[in-house]
Amino acid sequence: MTVVSVMFLFWAGLVFVPCCVLAVQVLAALLPAKRASGKGDALRAAGDAPEVCLLMPAHNEATGIGKVLQLLQPQLNSSTRLLVVADNCTDTTAAIVRAFAVACPFVEVIERHETQLRGKGYALDHGVRHLERNPPNVVVVVDADCELTPNCVGSLARQCESSRQPVQALYLMASPEGAGIKLRVAEFAWLVKNKVRPLGYHRMGLPCQLMGTGMAFTWQQISRAQLSTGHIVEDMQLGVDLALAGTPPVFCPDTLVTSVFPASADGLATQRTRWEHGHLGVIVSQVPSLLWRGFRDRNLALFAMALDLCVPPLALLFLLTVSTLLACLAWVWVGGSALPVWVSLTGGAMLGLALFAAWYGFGQGVISFWQLCQVPAYAVKKIPLYFYFLAKRQSSWVRSKRDGEQ
Repeated sequence: MTVVSVMFLFWAGLVFVPCCVLAVQVLAALLPAKRASGKGDALRAAGDAPEVCLLMPAHNEATGIGKVLQLLQPQLNSSTRLLVVADNCTDTTAAIVRAFAVACPFVEVIERHETQLRGKGYALDHGVRHLERNPPNVVVVVDADCELTPNCVGSLARQCESSRQPVQALYLMASPEGAGIKLRVAEFAWLVKNKVRPLGYHRMGLPCQLMGTGMAFTWQQISRAQLSTGHIVEDMQLGVDLALAGTPPVFCPDTLVTSVFPASADGLATQRTRWEHGHLGVIVSQVPSLLWRGFRDRNLALFAMALDLCVPPLALLFLLTVSTLLACLAWVWVGGSALPVWVSLTGGAMLGLALFAAWYGFGQGVISFWQLCQVPAYAVKKIPLYFYFLAKRQSSWVRSKRDGEQ
């Protein structure tokens, strides 16, 4: 085999790995759930819940935070308080929370003004430092545009305290009413990333990535974490840091946090660029060293997290798989080895199987089969986003524009 053929084979193998990981995760998610023993519920009665603080970073959330607070109020009590960090706000976010706190004594708001250090990580660090005067047992991070199902906070806190590991709730985003196919496909991709894949790992007893909201930590974990950064995917980085420290996050699929995709094109584009550029940056900077450390230390959890991180956004994975296959076919046409083609074909088959299985098992209520077949066209339209990652990568935190904002 020539040197060029080896290079093609190496590249085909690199693309094959995330396809294989995705297929294994999806198929594992389709396995029947193990019957709960009920011992976890017996260990801690409702009246013996840990002391919890909900930590909510908020930047210019005046248009929606009032509704979020009203929905959250039933879960607040003497052992479950809420701290809102109004971070660099130029609207009435802090005033709205203060007015709400008059009727609900379990709510507190603090303000932070530091325009040179912007980002969710700085806001979280500011909140944690404030809590040092009266630290809770468990801190649950929730975004200011999210809704939590009843008993979500208590369930997360109890599992976190009993397991002594960070716990991630199921976090789903829905398309706004009347959304077109572009948002429907994005919702399906989000479902695969935040539900199907972590559920598959959960069924195999493996950790998950942190998702930015619905995250529970013991006080020792959150107080020692390096939060004060402007990383655009601070949640993903925090999950890696905790795994390296020996406490990889675990998935709790029975608790649900929801939010809605921005309906505006500007808000959606900003959100998507931040997420995907951040994810790709973590793949480039973290995955090789994590794989090596997991292998060297025989740390299955760390190795599994590295493999999970190496799965890029679905649209990019599709584009990489197709382009690699076409390049390998062209090499065979000029007389090169056919082995890279077979590796690429196998990876493509795994990717197709994974997407269909995820749709069949979990996504039929999100998109139709016809819409699923339009995923290739959706992927092609995202090529500029990935080109900008190479040419002009987003590296600073930018808040997504909320619906109704000017």
